[in-house]
Amino acid sequence: MPTFRKGFRVVANCALQSYVFGMSKRVVIYGASGFVGKGLASMLSSEGWEVMGVSRKGTGAAPGISKWTTPAEADLSDCDAVVNLSGEPIDQRWTEANKRAFHSSRVGVTNDIVQKISALAEEHRPKVLINASAVGYYGGRGDEILDEHAAHGAGYAADLCVEWENAAIKAEAFGVRVIRLRIGVVLGRGGRAFEKLMTVFKAGIGGRLGNGKQWTPWIHVDDLRRAIVFSLNHPELQGAVNGTAPYPETNASLSRKLAKAVHRWVFLPVPGWVLKLVFGGFGGALLEGQRALPSQLLKAGFEFRYGKLEDALQDLVHM
Repeated sequence: MPTFRKGFRVVANCALQSYVFGMSKRVVIYGASGFVGKGLASMLSSEGWEVMGVSRKGTGAAPGISKWTTPAEADLSDCDAVVNLSGEPIDQRWTEANKRAFHSSRVGVTNDIVQKISALAEEHRPKVLINASAVGYYGGRGDEILDEHAAHGAGYAADLCVEWENAAIKAEAFGVRVIRLRIGVVLGRGGRAFEKLMTVFKAGIGGRLGNGKQWTPWIHVDDLRRAIVFSLNHPELQGAVNGTAPYPETNASLSRKLAKAVHRWVFLPVPGWVLKLVFGGFGGALLEGQRALPSQLLKAGFEFRYGKLEDALQDLVHM
């Protein structure tokens, strides 16, 4: 019976996709050459999607891409979906020059996408836009449990996310289903966050940041990609969606589990003032946290493969 029910769900989901998107499914991925985008393109291609990749250079090495283009030349006409994962990495000093890059690669690109959509005739517009955002939307909130209905927080990162999401929301005026995907710390081989953590902890110098009480909303990269595909195929999902695992960790707990996974001791904590001295505003953000939960995904029936950090580390460290 379990096998029958699983098979029935697969058939029903395929039927739903055919109903929503028609026989030919075409998706445009902004940031397709990035860490998340590479695997996402391959995943969608394997499910029958025709994938067009958008990158600043108009080229990339991601498998599953049928065509590459630049943001300026991207043609959104007659595509079924747009996934926007663009964004200059924010884990660097927040200088004025970098802030301009953060803004243009997030708000600027999103505005350009919505402008392209608005210029299309209704019958040629995409049906759904999945636009990346970040859990930084909530600001530093201590132990407060944050689902998608929580208000935005204060500070530079929160303000940037609010403007980013507001740009995406404008597409709703043109009949597009918009998902604002608030992504946490993405863990995966080849990803910036995971590789930096592994370098530090394997060297035996990994430790908690500040007092370690701040919450870290994380997600395995495979689950994030699967959540994006799930969101494309489930029209009941709309609005804010937390792209995080269901069991966030405090920084101290995450540090202990990372050290254990690589068979090292937890080193001395990194004082908050050192983080702020080295990284400026980003260092201050590392001392804040968000206890964000993926309520919308769970409500819609999404099943995490790596819901707990131990499972994710078992896959990533010991694979």
